[in-house]
Amino acid sequence: TIDWQRTSQTYTGKRICRALRFFCAAIPPDSILQTDLAPGKCWAFPGSQGQVVIRLPAQIWPIAVTAQHISKMLFPDNDLSSSPKDISISVSLCGAFVVGVCFAFPFFLLQNEPHKYFNYIKINILSNWGNKEYTCLYHFKLHGKKAQP
Repeated sequence: TIDWQRTSQTYTGKRICRALRFFCAAIPPDSILQTDLAPGKCWAFPGSQGQVVIRLPAQIWPIAVTAQHISKMLFPDNDLSSSPKDISISVSLCGAFVVGVCFAFPFFLLQNEPHKYFNYIKINILSNWGNKEYTCLYHFKLHGKKAQP
């Protein structure tokens, strides 16, 4: 689930309606936990920097992440300027990477794997590919080991 208190606000500006043409209702941050990668089914937040904190369903030992984005071919006008570019993952800081716009399903091993279990993970979007008004995050997946009871 999303920790709403520690997550950036949802973008509600009208510019995103024009850019995506059919996306005019604000989509909440918990949409990144779903697998719907249809154009416009993203959580948008204002500006190029933001964060989302996820409460994990169990204690997890994080190993890798997948940050999914729609294909450039599916996006109106091939404009992916609102997609995340630089992302860091923290429980304490456990990884940072650049999300390439040419990959639909980028998978990243965490650079500094934290050798313990956590209940929360924080996704820090540090920049996007040039959109100054908003950034869209489509789907995020954490890969790891579940703590044994």
